[in-house]
Order: sequence, then C-alpha cells, then structure tokens
Amino acid sequence: MIEFIENNISAVLTALSVYYVFGVFICVIVTVFDKSAAVKHKRRVSEKTLILLAVFFSAIAEYSTMKIIRHKTLHKKFMIGLPAIIIGKIIIAGIIAYTIIDG
Repeated sequence: MIEFIENNISAVLTALSVYYVFGVFICVIVTVFDKSAAVKHKRRVSEKTLILLAVFFSAIAEYSTMKIIRHKTLHKKFMIGLPAIIIGKIIIAGIIAYTIIDG
C-alpha cells in the first residue's frame, strides 16, 4: 500500500483534495440547512448525522459554520466533540505521515 502511494503520490493527493473539498461543501450545506430548518420549525438533521459528517468529512468546516451561523453553540456535544474530532484527525494524520516517511 505504501509503495502504491509513493508511486502515485500526485493521483493520491488529487483524490484526497477532491474528497476534502467535497466534504467541506457537504458539511457546510447540511449545517446551514439544519439551522434553516430549526428557524422554520421544520424537520431537522439528526445530531448523529452531523457528528458522522464531521468524522468522515470535515469537522473544521462544520465547527466553523456552526460558530459563524450560531447553530448548536450551546451543545457541549458539538462545541467539545468537534474540536476533539479535529485533534484526533490531526493525530491520525501525523501517525500516517510518520509511518510513510519513516517507512
């Protein structure tokens, strides 16, 4: 696997960039939609879905969007949980990078 990544680094970085941009877009859209639904007293996006989007896509985008639009800022699950997810992702990325570089 590491050999594949080393041999195709450009393609891997392109794929990761597309995945990240797509994830940011999805997280922002879903968070804004949930805020809009809350204001209009309509069907909401579940908290579980918002957390899963943060885990699999971009916790940074979701957290930033929530702070900007003042959505769920009183929920400890999000105001503590999303930064914890961000820190966890940084640690995992560091471990992966160290493994690839130290090889």
